[in-house]
Amino acid sequence: MSLEQFSPYGFGLKVNLPYAEAVERTKAALKEQGFGVLTEVDIKQTMKEKRGIDFRPYVILGACNPPLAEQALTAELDLGLLLPCNVVVYETEGGSIVQAMDPEPVLGLVGNPRLEPIAREVKARLQAALTGLGH
Repeated sequence: MSLEQFSPYGFGLKVNLPYAEAVERTKAALKEQGFGVLTEVDIKQTMKEKRGIDFRPYVILGACNPPLAEQALTAELDLGLLLPCNVVVYETEGGSIVQAMDPEPVLGLVGNPRLEPIAREVKARLQAALTGLGH
């Protein structure tokens, strides 16, 4: 399976895995690429608690690669507004969708050329993590 550009700001793929397994495998794949998951937002649970509605299983993982985050913050201190890199996993018919924020257009908003190589590196690592899920 190959990655698709789902939107101007994200790429990902559909995996033939149940939601819970897709979440765990995504976390493991991110770890292999040097990312830690700093935050985990269970959207289904939040919607139920805050809105009283049923929503599909959906999680937002806030992924961070500390050495790359350090480089980015050194180049642009206010970049913390755009960190960490969000990765979403949600249930869909026949499996799960896993998508990652595309750091190139997002960091391109800043207009700092020193961030370009960092964005490319982050993107390559996120792509490698997600591509590994398809195997």
